[in-house]
Amino acid sequence: MSECGVLPTPDNFELFYTYASGNNPGLGKALDALISARQPFTSAVLDDLRSRCLSSARTMHALDNASATATATLNDVLEKLEAAGRDAGDYGRTLSRASGELGSGQSPAELRRFVDSLIAATQTMEQRTKTLEEELQTSSQQVNNLKAQLADVRRESLTDSLTGVANRKAFDAELAAALEDARESGEPMALLMCDIDHFKRFNDTWGHQTGDQVLRLVAGCMGENIKGRDTLARFGGEEFAVILRRTTLDNAAAVADQLRSSVETKKLVKKSTGDVLGTITISLGVAAFNDGDTPTSLIQRSDSCLYRAKKTGRNRVVAEDEPGAVETNAA
Repeated sequence: MSECGVLPTPDNFELFYTYASGNNPGLGKALDALISARQPFTSAVLDDLRSRCLSSARTMHALDNASATATATLNDVLEKLEAAGRDAGDYGRTLSRASGELGSGQSPAELRRFVDSLIAATQTMEQRTKTLEEELQTSSQQVNNLKAQLADVRRESLTDSLTGVANRKAFDAELAAALEDARESGEPMALLMCDIDHFKRFNDTWGHQTGDQVLRLVAGCMGENIKGRDTLARFGGEEFAVILRRTTLDNAAAVADQLRSSVETKKLVKKSTGDVLGTITISLGVAAFNDGDTPTSLIQRSDSCLYRAKKTGRNRVVAEDEPGAVETNAA
């Protein structure tokens, strides 16, 4: 940042930290191009990078647009309703006057004019009502479009941009909900913590883009083996987590081994040459919900099992009922 003349603000730190982590290939490509071209990092350039490459910036921009649209739509609807109220009041007063004039011994010509005026007022009111209905239908469509935009924003805010699976924010919310559900229903639930074996070696040997490819490949492979009611999330870095609702410890261990076996069959291939860069394996730790568990305690036990799986050879599954699985973390 200093070499590029970038001010050390929190927003700029977020941008360059994301670049340095290698977890955002779009940002990496854009920043590398700017650095190679020695282009000045002006405020406008930095703002553009945040807007295009950081999901949080895109989310805030989308929320600002949605908020502005919602405000404009609401004001428009209120104005239409106020106008409709005035029209209805005018029509009501016209009817009241007509009611008072009836039976006053009018001549046929006066009655004809009277009826004509009522017909005209009714037709005017009918046209205004029809116009209001059409305008409200348009507003309703705008509201539906806005709801769709907000749903997209919410989905993006809960999705890891690199792998397409749930992000840490979504995981935290889902784990809390799953624990509460298990506590109330008495149904079992389990948590898998997963780590890609020797991931740093992929990065150091082949670069961050290959590392990103590994992350996407593992996420896709695991996603193919996860049921609809369960949640796969990127916990952080090369670590993933799977929340298994209504699943016992033994069944969760079986699911974990199925995931491990599925990933083990994948090979990383260089598209340009067809060369096999390596075989991908994962290690997993499994823990089941106990009464009194909090998200932190369940994660700690599952992570302890993962640590033991890594320590005892990798490419294996360790459940918390395996001797020494939890004590390792305590030590």
